[in-house]
Amino acid sequence: MSDSDRALNMNLIFRFFDAANMHRWNDHLRPMDLTELDKQAHKVAIAWYIGKKEEDSGAHVDWTRIIEYCMFSFIQRTALTDLKPEIFHKIKKERSEEIAEYVLSEFDNTAPDMETGFRRRFEDYIRSDRKRLEESIIRGAHYLATKWEFDLISDMNRSFIGIEKTREAIRSEVEMHKELVGVRDILLGGSAMDFTNMIGQLRFQQRWTRTPRIPQTTVLGHSLMVSNMTYLHDLDRGTGPRQKYNDYFTALFHDLPEVLTKDVISPVKTNVSGLAELLNEYETDSVRSEIMPLLPEEWRDEFKFMIFDPFRFKDDPVHGVTDGPTIKLFDVMGAYMEAYVSRRYGISSSSLRIGEDDLRSRLIREGGSVGAADLINRLESMDI
Repeated sequence: MSDSDRALNMNLIFRFFDAANMHRWNDHLRPMDLTELDKQAHKVAIAWYIGKKEEDSGAHVDWTRIIEYCMFSFIQRTALTDLKPEIFHKIKKERSEEIAEYVLSEFDNTAPDMETGFRRRFEDYIRSDRKRLEESIIRGAHYLATKWEFDLISDMNRSFIGIEKTREAIRSEVEMHKELVGVRDILLGGSAMDFTNMIGQLRFQQRWTRTPRIPQTTVLGHSLMVSNMTYLHDLDRGTGPRQKYNDYFTALFHDLPEVLTKDVISPVKTNVSGLAELLNEYETDSVRSEIMPLLPEEWRDEFKFMIFDPFRFKDDPVHGVTDGPTIKLFDVMGAYMEAYVSRRYGISSSSLRIGEDDLRSRLIREGGSVGAADLINRLESMDI
């Protein structure tokens, strides 16, 4: 496969990763750092919930479109960087054609050798009126994720000029999507809100704990990186829609049990006898008792299929195929990028250097099926 035929493109992957450097609400007091990478990950998880609810209501949801629209809106957001939301939407409304041309130009400069089908669908998305159900689902998820952030910071910013105007703008946007059952459920509170809050807690959990690193990435942001790489690889190898769905959302939710255990670093897991098995047993019991009750009963078998043993290859007569070993390779690739980029930025430590070397060696040794060596070479040749 030639470079121009590959959707799994390191230039695009790095653009997603670099969104960990895009800080949200950076003109407000914040109890924690809020980044664009994490916001996009939270949005995708909420979109999954809303989409499932629409299916329960009898609607047909195109999950491939959901996944790609999430990626396309992410790419657009990275091109328009740190514009305030009201300015962002005003410019999109009043200068839509110029904005489309600019975003496409930025995309082409970033990934000039992107696979032509993905590039064409991205352009169609940028120029479309976006009236499909899938776009409505994503917009609803977007504003709910924004509301989650605002609710987190609003109290400490209550004396700021314009804070009530911001509150009303977010409330108004969320209200516009209340025709979606999942949006209404989340706004009502209860288990639906608890589930999205639990996803949001993974934005608090830093990767590589106790290791100085830039940018600091979270468990949730890392999970979206794994999802996006897995999906792009699935495009390249022509997998069917069901496997794309399984692989993408398994990757997105693969670390969800860590909201119950925190992120235990690999050396501790591997060097303390029996700890990995004990953690796995505890995670399984905790997921069954604390996470599954938050979801409708009819979803639970599918969710178990996704989050239990996420790195194992599965071929289920009901749920289909999930390529867990490939997801694991991209999990390792995401960790390698976190270590490598921090060192290139000038922040490192002995544990980070050892981790980087070990991860790189593993990818070279085991990652031939995903072109890991080529991805690594391209990353290492980039001017970052």
